[in-house]
Amino acid sequence: MHKMKSVRSLPKFALTVVAIACLSGAPAGARTGAPATPDQVKKPLTSADVLAASTPADWRPLDPQSTLYMELPAGRVIIELAPQFAPHYVANVEALARESYFSGLSIERVQDNYVVQWGDPEGKKPIHTAQRTLAAEFERSSRGLSFMPLAETDSYAPEVGFSDGFPVALDPKLGRAWLIHCYGMVGAGRDNDVDSGGGTELYAVIGHAPRHLDRNVTLLGRVVQGMEILSSLPRGTGTLGFYEKPEQRVPLKSFKVAADVPEAQRTPLEELRTDTQIFTEYIDARRNRHEEWFKVPAGHVDVCNVPIPVRPRTTTTTAH
Repeated sequence: MHKMKSVRSLPKFALTVVAIACLSGAPAGARTGAPATPDQVKKPLTSADVLAASTPADWRPLDPQSTLYMELPAGRVIIELAPQFAPHYVANVEALARESYFSGLSIERVQDNYVVQWGDPEGKKPIHTAQRTLAAEFERSSRGLSFMPLAETDSYAPEVGFSDGFPVALDPKLGRAWLIHCYGMVGAGRDNDVDSGGGTELYAVIGHAPRHLDRNVTLLGRVVQGMEILSSLPRGTGTLGFYEKPEQRVPLKSFKVAADVPEAQRTPLEELRTDTQIFTEYIDARRNRHEEWFKVPAGHVDVCNVPIPVRPRTTTTTAH
């Protein structure tokens, strides 16, 4: 596993090696005091430059067994599931999808700068093969976790970074890791009892990252396509953004596991792998924006400000 360490975490002798390496790699003109020639000045990379330099091996196709298609009147919303973080919830949501639990239900809540929520507003639709409630899966052991950390400090966790395409927080002392409530993340609603959820009510984050929800709700995936459909829905006028009238609700035409959809009707997508050198370069391009419009690079990036690129799958890639 390719794991990057932040410079501040290196011992002093390593910092010296880094400094020497940086000096030895500088253009000759910069070391001697002579002005650098245009050929010696390397143009800073933008996010687009980094992605353009990627190879097929830097991308991985979405697994249809761990992908959901939610069909709304405005189009398809695609959700990538995270069984490595919430295996029981993911399995239960897949079971709910396969027994057509969500089909015919609706989006019942759209709270501005917060979440879109869908499910059975009356709580009366029967369940067959799935379960209505499960034990919470707020976090998991960090043992064996593929993790690409950010160098930046975080207000909510000792370390943050990425694992298998998802934003992740980690506490090395406790040996625990958990998914982060970034824009587009999908979770399972619950009541006050932590074990009162199960996936019959789901939500997607459509606003500024509500990190206070981390480890208080089971996150189980993220929207990889169709966020513009969810984020542009009419806001609910009731408490917490719930729709007050049945006719305001947005119907779910269908909700299926992608593997159950005929291949010709699937949306083939691939996602930038988060365990590659290209991804570290992409992070730095997000940290220091060099597009012409930006005049002062921030020199810093938040974990929720590194969207994982997803694109139509046009080439043959190898899953990792």
